[in-house]
Amino acid sequence: MKSTLAKRTSLLAVVAAASSVLAGAGFSAAPVFGAHNFSGGNWGGYVSFGSFTTATANWTEPAVTCNSRNNLFAPWVGIDGDGSSTVEQTGVATDCSSGSPVYQAWYEMYPAAPVYYNNPVSAGDHITATVTRTGTNTYQLDISDTTKGWTRSTTQSLTSRHASAEAIIESPTDSYPTISSGVTFTGVEFNGANLANTSPSALDADDRGVFTWTPSGITNGTNFTMTRH
Repeated sequence: MKSTLAKRTSLLAVVAAASSVLAGAGFSAAPVFGAHNFSGGNWGGYVSFGSFTTATANWTEPAVTCNSRNNLFAPWVGIDGDGSSTVEQTGVATDCSSGSPVYQAWYEMYPAAPVYYNNPVSAGDHITATVTRTGTNTYQLDISDTTKGWTRSTTQSLTSRHASAEAIIESPTDSYPTISSGVTFTGVEFNGANLANTSPSALDADDRGVFTWTPSGITNGTNFTMTRH
């Protein structure tokens, strides 16, 4: 079953006006993830509805070809956001605003702007990300690059609805680079249960109103691939 835009959050921001340039990151502004801004929906992946306390996923950061300086996307895992106005999320953004792909890990307590890490990320790196609700409105967000050997963890507070959990690809600019083999998520679990056992709904992501990113069926209970059609 596919979720419709009417079921999702309708928010206005596409790109946050950052107060300063992110030093050394190649970003001129902090792109805001977590909003459903486009008529076709700009989230693609799987979402499960309910009051989840953990969401975890793995992926191999894909190599991309930048077709435009507007290309921007991120795989991420999070809690909330589908049917609520907050998202607690962490992932890796690929930004083409410099003309070449720049990879950077981040977390975001949407609608606040994302916070970027300076740890190196490259195409082909294996990423593990987990969001854990540790209290009524407190969250721990963990992301690791097991290829490079680093982990970042932060604890943040946000008043939220505890409405959903998801593993997603998203483009705040509605403009994806070319990703030849798609984006594959593995080991997706919500509350320690396999994704397939949490009544997930599939979401298609719009790509410039021309293409659609569609999730495959779930394999081994936890894995799926996003591909462009």
